[in-house]
Amino acid sequence: MKRLDQYWYSINTVSILLVPLSWVFCLISWIRRQAYKYNLLATRKMPVPVIVVGNITVGGTGKTPLVIWLAEHLRQQGFSPGIISRGYGGNATHWPIQVMDTSDPAEVGDEPIMLARRSGCPVWVGPDRPVTATKLLDATACNIIISDDGLQHYALARDIEIAVIDGARGLGNGLCLPAGPLREKSNRLSTVDLVIANGASDLTTHQMTLVPGDLVNLKEDNTRVSTEQFRGGRVHGMAGIGNPTRFFNTLRQLGLDVEAHAFPDHHSFRAAEITPDDTLPVIITEKDAVKCTGFAQQRHWYLEVSAELDAGFIQQLDKQIRELKDG
Repeated sequence: MKRLDQYWYSINTVSILLVPLSWVFCLISWIRRQAYKYNLLATRKMPVPVIVVGNITVGGTGKTPLVIWLAEHLRQQGFSPGIISRGYGGNATHWPIQVMDTSDPAEVGDEPIMLARRSGCPVWVGPDRPVTATKLLDATACNIIISDDGLQHYALARDIEIAVIDGARGLGNGLCLPAGPLREKSNRLSTVDLVIANGASDLTTHQMTLVPGDLVNLKEDNTRVSTEQFRGGRVHGMAGIGNPTRFFNTLRQLGLDVEAHAFPDHHSFRAAEITPDDTLPVIITEKDAVKCTGFAQQRHWYLEVSAELDAGFIQQLDKQIRELKDG
């Protein structure tokens, strides 16, 4: 990802050379969307409302904390939410599959396990969103579905679309793949119901803030400490997420002296990779923690984070939720 960032987030010789391929990608993306819009490709409507949370860029934008927040918010509104996801990185022999707290991330992916643990909702994963959603409804009493990272999965009809953007990185150089980070052209944002930025951004008035919580021990998950205990001390920060710099900056803002180690998004960690040859504490992301628990030592911790949404976003979301109920 670091190598890609060198040309995805600026206009440079490499990105310019790739512009013709970017035009082709944008055209194919547009044709595909129109095919679903005009019923040339089938779209399946579920018997319950569907809320899609996604983005138009490659890489992490903070969707997972928002999905966790949304699940709890819907529960407070009287819904019984369920979550579906692609299960990126999973190699299960059959799909769809239910995700449990104890599921193997090699089979179902890392983010779905985190969603299952933190949301308290039933979570099902599979590459075919309509089939996965149907299986979720058959197996549970859910009356609303959250589709994680499903903005471009048009085979599943949706009632509300929420796009998340990275406040710091924005839309990069504004070009589609492979010249830039866009999965769809930027005007796609004008068609979604709600756009929210993870951090301050000029692209939307709505902002999400990721609030750091406690450090949780990977070896003994009932052991939690405040980050104040590590303040001023040297630590190893490790992250295999879409934007690891954000995680390292968070640790530094908490007063930690961080030796940063960035890995590719969804990296499958080995014990040696998270065990430097010293005695310093090692702090990783919660998403990465689900893949490291089996070989973690007492020195390994993950930082819990929670999403906070601005009042305007919540007000607009609640208005649309009321319309769903009335409908």
